[in-house]
Amino acid sequence: MGKPITPLVATDIIIEYQDGIVLIERKNEPHGWALPGGFVDVGESLENAAAREAREETSLDVTLRELFYAYGKPSRDPRGHGISIVYIAEGAGILAAADDAKSARVFTFDTLPDRMVFDHREIVADYYTFIQTGERPVPDVTQPK
Repeated sequence: MGKPITPLVATDIIIEYQDGIVLIERKNEPHGWALPGGFVDVGESLENAAAREAREETSLDVTLRELFYAYGKPSRDPRGHGISIVYIAEGAGILAAADDAKSARVFTFDTLPDRMVFDHREIVADYYTFIQTGERPVPDVTQPK
């Protein structure tokens, strides 16, 4: 029996920093703005992956506050089926783009960039709903057609 084919696992981090959240502009395809994050390495915990990716892309040290939600729609990433475990974190240090981030900036809900990639606009909208109401996203358990 061969190795099972499964979705890739990633972490994305909603970094609260200077009265907003941090987004990075991606150097690589797909181009646009995104939450900091990336794929989990084999043997790495989700929490360590989130902190590593945040530091690599934003130069910030983060304190993970909580696990927010898991996003896994097969269409969420044009590169293939990936599951993202999303954390809410507090950022500390000086924000500077690094690694595969072309730039990094702080945005508020009212100043979000037009071109956001993956399902990150949905994630950010869910986050702001959570901040205002305390309600997390509701799982969509409809069966694919």
